[in-house]
Amino acid sequence: MINVSKTYLPPQDRYLAIMNRAWQKGWITNNGELVQELEASLCQTLQVPYLLYSSNGTVVLQMALKSLGSGGGDIITTPYSYVATAHSIQWEGFRPVFADIDPVTFCIDPAMVEAAITPRTRAILATHVYGMPCNTDALAAIGQQYGLPVIYDGAHAFGTRWQGQSLLAYGDMSTCSFHATKIFHTVEGGCIICRQPGQHALLEGYRQFGHKGDDHYSIGVNGKNSELHAAMGLAILPDMPALIAERRHLFAWYKQALDGLPLQLLQPAATAGLEWNYAYFPALFPTEQAMLQVKAALEAIDIFPRRYFFPALHSLPFYGSTSSCPVAASVAARMLCLPFYNGLEPAVVERIAAIIRDCL
Repeated sequence: MINVSKTYLPPQDRYLAIMNRAWQKGWITNNGELVQELEASLCQTLQVPYLLYSSNGTVVLQMALKSLGSGGGDIITTPYSYVATAHSIQWEGFRPVFADIDPVTFCIDPAMVEAAITPRTRAILATHVYGMPCNTDALAAIGQQYGLPVIYDGAHAFGTRWQGQSLLAYGDMSTCSFHATKIFHTVEGGCIICRQPGQHALLEGYRQFGHKGDDHYSIGVNGKNSELHAAMGLAILPDMPALIAERRHLFAWYKQALDGLPLQLLQPAATAGLEWNYAYFPALFPTEQAMLQVKAALEAIDIFPRRYFFPALHSLPFYGSTSSCPVAASVAARMLCLPFYNGLEPAVVERIAAIIRDCL
C-alpha cells in the first residue's frame, strides 16, 4: 500500500542515544533539557529571535489568536487550508472571514484580504499553502496600513526559505506543525515564533497554564511537549538538507513523468527568491470528474492520494460564512496531492503517472 505520505524515521540508535539523556535523568516532560535544546537549535536553524516548542500545530494557532485579547471580532483568513486554521479562529471566539485565493500559488489573495477589512477586523491569518510563500510584502503593507497583526499558519513551511530567510520568520507571529506527516517532525508537535520579548513571555505563559510555580499571570493551557518528542526532532534536524534535496529530485521525476498532461503544477523554480521545501506534490486537474477518476483508479491498486484541501472552508456550514470564494471552491474540487515522501521509488512515480495518462 502506498499512502500520500510516509513518516521519515532517523537512525534508531541516534534517536535512542538522545532520548537516553532524558531517561538517565528521569526528566521527561515539563520543559526538560531536550526541549530547551531543540528550541535553541530551531532558533539558530531558522534565524528567528523567539520560538516556543509546543504539543501540536493547532494549540499554537489558538495561542496566537488568544494573544490578540478578548472582545471577539473578525479574523480574515483563507478558505484553502486544513480545518485547524479556521477552527482555531472560531474556537477562540472570533469569526472567520474568508478571502479568496491566488489561482497560481493557492495562497490568500492580498487584494481580497484588503476588500474584506471592516472596523470589526482584528487580524489576518494566512496559510503558506504546501510550503509556498504568501505574498508577504503585500500582506505586511496591508497590516501596517490598517493596524492589523499578520499571523502565518506555516504548518507546511519548515525548510522553505523566502527572500533570503526562513519563511517562518515572516509576520508578527508564525506557527508550524511538527506532525509525523511533515518533512521535519517530532511525532506530534508544533512551534510558535514571534518577534517581541513581551509577546514571547505571554505565549510562554499560555503554554504552561499561565503560571510559573506559585505565581499566576494569565489563563493558559497545557501546550507543553515531552523530552521523548523533542529527542525525535533533535535526531531528524541534521538530516533536513539531505531530505529536502531528495525531495527536489523526486519532484523533478514527477514533473518529467507528467509532462504534457493538462495538469497545473507548482512552479517553484519560476519564483525568484524562493528555496522551496518540496513538502507536497499537488496536481490541479482540469475538472473534478477527471480528478475523481484518477483517484479511484489509483485507489483500486492500493495507491492512496489525498484531496488536500477539500472542501473549501467557507462552504462548511458551522462557520456561517457568506463569503464568495469561487477560486478556492474550484481549486478545492479539482486538487489531488499525489504520494510524495522520502524513499518513494521512481518506478512508483512512473506507475502513478502512467495511470494518470490512461485516465486523461
